[in-house]
Amino acid sequence: MKPLDPLPLVTTVLSFDFDGTLHVPDETPPVPRGFFDMIRRLRADHAISWGINTGRSLPLAIEGFQESGFPFAPDWVVAREREIYFPGPAGGWQAHAEWNHTCEKQLHALFREARPVLEAVRRLIEEYTGAQWIAMEGEPAGAISRTEEEMDWIAAKMLPIVAEEPRLGWQRNSIYLRFGHRDFQKGSCLSEVARHYNLGAPRCFAIGDSHNDLEMLVPAHARMIACPNNAVEEVRQHVAQHGGYVAQASHGAGVIEALEHFFHPAPVP
Repeated sequence: MKPLDPLPLVTTVLSFDFDGTLHVPDETPPVPRGFFDMIRRLRADHAISWGINTGRSLPLAIEGFQESGFPFAPDWVVAREREIYFPGPAGGWQAHAEWNHTCEKQLHALFREARPVLEAVRRLIEEYTGAQWIAMEGEPAGAISRTEEEMDWIAAKMLPIVAEEPRLGWQRNSIYLRFGHRDFQKGSCLSEVARHYNLGAPRCFAIGDSHNDLEMLVPAHARMIACPNNAVEEVRQHVAQHGGYVAQASHGAGVIEALEHFFHPAPVP
């Protein structure tokens, strides 16, 4: 699986959340074929570069592309909401080395310095909920709750605790929570990809469905923002309040609808 032929000049960057937005495992196919037809057309008409911006690790993202029958690879991938990869010259994926190295260095330094704050959050979770605290190689801190309502409670109660360390960020997707560095998330990664093409936020489109997508659904990183109809209510409200597009269709069909809204019939000025 290779990306489409590279363009001499990219004029627009498209950023897609994967799970819940573009990809639905229970549907056949998990990603609608019409999406790839749309990408081909936008490539020809608007000189777009498109990428998947996901919380999955790179191996799990690639597995998802294969399971979904991607006819061609994305032009770039953001993995674990912080790592950037571009296709390698000999095939496979090549890390955006400077960005990824800086991210990991700052993240691990932050986690050492923020250990008392993270331990306080851990105590809160383990004492008052049935959620599971997660700490493993590559994922230094996070949690998995039993229900979305339980995660709602955790997110609200930990706010004053994490406020003690302004560099500490966190992303939530349903019952999953991941701590990270505020400077390295889906939005900042999108802006770095755009910078790679010498573009800025006015030439960026982003679509997502969950809380961990909010950081890329802001004018600082993308002036064209959208969500499918299945997005959580906070995302729907956020997109509407920022002048974005809330699709009537869900998942991949909603992605296609949003692309048609922003890019059909005339190019974005």
